[in-house]
Amino acid sequence: MNDDDLLRYSRQIMLPQIDISGQEKLLGAHMLIIGAGGLGSPAAMYLAAAGVGRLVIADPDTVELSNLQRQLLHRDRDIGREKAESARDTLLDINPHIQVTAINAALHGKQLDEAVRVANVVLDCSDNFDTRFAVNASCVQQQTPLVSGAAVRLAGQLAVFDASDHNSPCYSCLYKPGEETDQTCTENGVLAPVVGIIGAMQALEAIKVVLQLGENLAGRLALFDGVTHEWRNLKLPRDPECPVCGTRP
Repeated sequence: MNDDDLLRYSRQIMLPQIDISGQEKLLGAHMLIIGAGGLGSPAAMYLAAAGVGRLVIADPDTVELSNLQRQLLHRDRDIGREKAESARDTLLDINPHIQVTAINAALHGKQLDEAVRVANVVLDCSDNFDTRFAVNASCVQQQTPLVSGAAVRLAGQLAVFDASDHNSPCYSCLYKPGEETDQTCTENGVLAPVVGIIGAMQALEAIKVVLQLGENLAGRLALFDGVTHEWRNLKLPRDPECPVCGTRP
């Protein structure tokens, strides 16, 4: 790190749990963010500001006026642009000293597996179960830690799945295809600060995974109620019959 880096990240470096060595780990980290919407916006912005050295952000959509209420990566001038490119420009405005790669597509198959394989952590900030199941399966196969978030109406949830830990469940231990009820912000609405809270917590958990800091949410499901401002933590055991991770050694 140079003198500018030491000054930029000084408030983090002051923390004994991080110090210079921890900041250097962040600068060398590579994180994949699936979705540049309501969750991906705060998650990516905090990771960029914190000095995560490489961010790859994938989203197939374009910016619409209805996005601007909660998707803070985008501005009025970005309406009609690819979300991933708009996100990249905003993140580089926040921190021009990191690398940001924009992927204007939904990742599938080998492309998804390769993007997951080279990442230190994956953040699932998508808004549909098909994407969540595909990202989870790839993270299990590649043994890449996954930070999963979701928010709708005035509630949210957060979990960490780490396939490198044989005791850790995966996303498919929580939801099975066909059993889920797909609730999207488009159909049900969402209060903007709720996605901000969950997305920021995803960034925190991703940083904790990279730094091996404290206890992350692996094996737990955190539920947030924005009406009562209550958090609940539920134990989430690994399902030995899980179709994705049940045969994992």
